[in-house]
Amino acid sequence: MQGVKPTEPLVQPVLDSPKIDILESRLHWWLFGASVLLVTLPVFVQAPLVRQWPTLSLLASLGWLGTGSYLRTRPRLQLWGDLLIGFTLAWFAGSIYWGWFRWEPLLHIPLEAIALPFAIWAWRASWCRVGMGFYLGSLLGTAITDLYFYLVDLIPFWRSLLRVDQTQAFTVLQSALVKVQTPWGSGWAMALILALCVIGIVPLLSGSMDHDRRLYRWVFSGAVLGTLMVDSLFLLVATRF
Repeated sequence: MQGVKPTEPLVQPVLDSPKIDILESRLHWWLFGASVLLVTLPVFVQAPLVRQWPTLSLLASLGWLGTGSYLRTRPRLQLWGDLLIGFTLAWFAGSIYWGWFRWEPLLHIPLEAIALPFAIWAWRASWCRVGMGFYLGSLLGTAITDLYFYLVDLIPFWRSLLRVDQTQAFTVLQSALVKVQTPWGSGWAMALILALCVIGIVPLLSGSMDHDRRLYRWVFSGAVLGTLMVDSLFLLVATRF
C-alpha cells in the first residue's frame, strides 16, 4: 500500500476545466467585438487608402489572406485566422469597387458580392464558417444600406458626391439630407434600422446551441450591428454640418 501514490493527471484537468470554461464563455464576446471593429476598418482605413492607391489596397488583400492562413495553422488562433479570411473577402471586394467603380452605385452590391459564391461553398462545406459568417453579415448590412439609397432616391446624390470637388460636396450633401429628413426618408430609415437590429440581435438570443454554432452566429451579428453603427455615425455627422 505504501507504493501506491495518487496521480496528478486525474486532478489537473479538474483544476484546469474552470479556466477553459471561462475562456470559451468569453470567446464569442471577443469575436463579436472583433467583428464590429473589422467592419469599421474599410470605412476609416481602406477608404482613404483606396482613393490614393487603389492597387496597394487591392494587394493588401494578399497580406490579410496570408496572415489569416498563418493563424489558421496555429490551433489556439485558428478561429482568428478564420475571421481574418472572411475579412479578406470583404476587403478585396471593397478594393475593387471603391478603387475603380465607385462612381457607379449600381455596381456596388454586385462587386461587394463578388466572393459570395465562394462564401456559400465554404459555408456548405463547413470550412472557415466564422470568417464566412463575417463576410455574409457585412454584405447583408451593406445591401440593406444600399436598399435605403434606392428607396429614398439618393443614388443621384451618390454619383454627384463622388464627382464634385470638396467645395461643392457640401451642397450635394445638404440636398441629400433634405430627402432623408422627409417622412418617406425617415420612415424607411426607421424600418431598415429595425430590420438590422432584429437580424443582428436574434442570433445573440439563441441560447440552446453548440459552441461552434454560437461563435459564427455571434460573428455574423457583430458584422450586421457594426454596419448599423457605422451608418448611424455617418448620419449623425452629416446632420451636424
